[in-house]
Amino acid sequence: MAFELPALPYDYEALQPYMSKETLEYHHDKHHKAYVDNGNKLAAEAGMGDLSVEEVVKQSFGKNAGLFNNAAQHYNHIHFWKWMKKGGGGNKLPGALQKAVDADLGGYDKFKADFVAAGTTQFGSGWAWLSVKDGKLAISKTPNGENPLVHGASPILGVDVWEHSYYIDYRNARPKYLEAFVDSLINWDYVLELYEKAKA
Repeated sequence: MAFELPALPYDYEALQPYMSKETLEYHHDKHHKAYVDNGNKLAAEAGMGDLSVEEVVKQSFGKNAGLFNNAAQHYNHIHFWKWMKKGGGGNKLPGALQKAVDADLGGYDKFKADFVAAGTTQFGSGWAWLSVKDGKLAISKTPNGENPLVHGASPILGVDVWEHSYYIDYRNARPKYLEAFVDSLINWDYVLELYEKAKA
């Protein structure tokens, strides 16, 4: 099925001051749109135009770098916009998620420290992730557009550490951006929704 650029689930001003209108306009309207346009072209050329984005990601990994990069980034960004909301973030997690974070990751404070560290130490472009793998939560990082889908895991939270995600607002202060993401932007309800699907 053809990739489509989703509308943002909030106004361009909604995430300020943690993510600016200008960042969202460039990131969503230009960068994500380019992944969609290029991904559709490359998927059609590869005979994968009728597949879901998840299937394109899995089937192109390690075989068709151009298609994989665009399809994976499209998948990542579909969820990235939903992983944020106005008034989000903080340590008040839904009950089932809090229990899993306590059991698998050593509690919220350790989750936050390890998640921020994963994003900070990802050299160059990439993502930091919270995923369900083998029934348990795990934190990881990946380069470029790579994501946990191709490593046998189900991503339930991700943060984009490509410079276009934060440079307008934070310049080179990636850790400050990551702290703001965790403290003030995460949509824990959407994380819970994906967690429950991954555990089903």
